[in-house]
Amino acid sequence: MKIATFNINGVKARIEALTTWLQDSAPDVAVLQEIKSVDEGFPRQAIEELGYNVETHGQKGFNGVAILSKFPLEDVTRGLPGDDTDEQARWIEATVIGEKALRICGLYLPNGNPAPGPKYDYKLAWMERLYTRAQALMALEEPALMCGDYNIIPQSEDAARPDAWIEDALFRPESRAAFRQLVNLGFTEAFRARQQDAGHYSFWDYQAGAWDRNDGIRIDHFLLTPQCADLLNDCWIEKDVRGREKPSDHVPVWVDLAI
Repeated sequence: MKIATFNINGVKARIEALTTWLQDSAPDVAVLQEIKSVDEGFPRQAIEELGYNVETHGQKGFNGVAILSKFPLEDVTRGLPGDDTDEQARWIEATVIGEKALRICGLYLPNGNPAPGPKYDYKLAWMERLYTRAQALMALEEPALMCGDYNIIPQSEDAARPDAWIEDALFRPESRAAFRQLVNLGFTEAFRARQQDAGHYSFWDYQAGAWDRNDGIRIDHFLLTPQCADLLNDCWIEKDVRGREKPSDHVPVWVDLAI
């Protein structure tokens, strides 16, 4: 089973680019972030016509996550547990039923800038809730993964110019420490399980010719439970998508699982 996570940066603005990518790259499951659409406004027909089941957790103009799957989706839940007052659409879960059942959690972690400040406090509080949910996933001892736009640069090798990000919420020590806490629960960071060298990025800003200069960062990640990591065949970044017409500022990151 091939699964891709992709921050699409506006599904309506990029529906042609999205459907072309779905046809060309043909993921079995695509986990989207920043759909920037309410559930009723999501262009589901164009995607369902390509053979995908569609589940969304949307929000008008901001945030929003979705799971597109060629396999049946069961037990769909929306919203990260732990704060009933949180209205931001940043979390969706579903069980994908292939040869084995796989729990997929799609997330769009808060950016947190400017930091310090209320937005950064929200980011760290959200990561505390994520840690609690991750503990529960680990306790199930079943194949599961958490994927999406984490808005975290885990280490210096994940930025072309790490010095430029030192005070940014994506690279502040507290952010990276919270990410390490997740991994230290026993998760496998899929990309680093396959690639250890620098120079691999999943995001390039639209400004200042970042794409042309390869001035990128790696902030889109897969974290796999041990039972899921045992099924990992490969993980890679589909970099060339950034050079296509009307691209997102992110590109898809993939895992291939033996399911």
